[in-house]
Amino acid sequence: MKILITADTYPPQINGAARFTERLAEGLARRGHDVHVAAPSLTGRPSRQVVRGVTLHHVRSFRYPLYERFRLGAPWRGAALPLVDELQPDVVHIQAHFTVGRAFAAAASHRGIPVVGTNHVMIDNIFDHLPVPRLARGWVSRTVWRDIGRVYGQASVVTTPTPRAVDLLTEATGLQALAVSCGIDAAPFKDASRRWAAASQAPDHVPTALFVGRLDPEKRVDELLRAFAQLPASLPARLEIIGHGSCRPELDAIAKELQVGSRVVFRGVVTDEELVEAYGRADVFCMPGVAELQSIVTLEAMAAGRPVVAADAMALPHLVEPGRNGWLYTPGDVEELAGHLATLLGDRALRRRMGRESEVIVARHTLEATLERFEEIYDEVTHGRIVRLRPAA
Repeated sequence: MKILITADTYPPQINGAARFTERLAEGLARRGHDVHVAAPSLTGRPSRQVVRGVTLHHVRSFRYPLYERFRLGAPWRGAALPLVDELQPDVVHIQAHFTVGRAFAAAASHRGIPVVGTNHVMIDNIFDHLPVPRLARGWVSRTVWRDIGRVYGQASVVTTPTPRAVDLLTEATGLQALAVSCGIDAAPFKDASRRWAAASQAPDHVPTALFVGRLDPEKRVDELLRAFAQLPASLPARLEIIGHGSCRPELDAIAKELQVGSRVVFRGVVTDEELVEAYGRADVFCMPGVAELQSIVTLEAMAAGRPVVAADAMALPHLVEPGRNGWLYTPGDVEELAGHLATLLGDRALRRRMGRESEVIVARHTLEATLERFEEIYDEVTHGRIVRLRPAA
């Protein structure tokens, strides 16, 4: 098939939606499809290039003043029609409702081309980059969800990564949706884990907790720092933090205030290879975020055989089974988080047992299974077997 995937964010931008879109596009290309991606140009000027079998169409974009790493494309149908008419894809798969996705959903619908939509949006994430007073957030949230419903209402099939995300979308918009995991290729993470196995068994090994993600408010990395500072003095441990974001200066200040700066390493943005190595040398993975529709980085840590301590929020309970492959804690309860970290960082045998269980659980989320599921969906909509899923009653 000829597949046009549209994204409002795409690598080299770093976030879960961008990484999923890249893996989806490149995976489908490896399976023999003619894959095109339309995403905002990072320079503002339109361009075109082929990367690992995928044709990237960088559409004209504009800077979003409140979030320097996000670019806006033109949101109107006319901006997308020329490329849709040139490519004449069999299906258009939108990854967001913002600007590029909105324009291409309208253009595809206008030309009678089936649309598939995947929602990665959590409203809490949006509020971190919009100057919305707290008193107005309820109204703004309802307005944004109505807008999501209008854009995705043009799709024959809507997906989102987890059953909890499906429930959220249906409750807020009335749209029916399918849960399709983002999926990962576990092999690189397992390899890294094996390479670091000997080092982790050394008598002088200092156990390390790891966080990977944007350093933005909804990730609650400040809670992780405060919990780390509460670990018993008798327990040697390190904390590694990978990622960048608006909270980095604040987090630096918190680490100094708590006097843990010598044991906390902020690595910033790393390469894919460095990220894989970080999972390999870590002993415990922590995800304190409260707005995760799935959490690809948690899947990656589980693929590396790492136990997980995560917030009991949104979709994270789909990945962490308390007492089996890690623990969940109540968001905001720093003492509970510190207790779970101390238990795992202080017990090598428990880490190994829970890490093996993480590998068993993550086996349900293979990238190949995700690619096959989307191929099935594309086949169904292009052959008219699904015209449009009806809104929930």
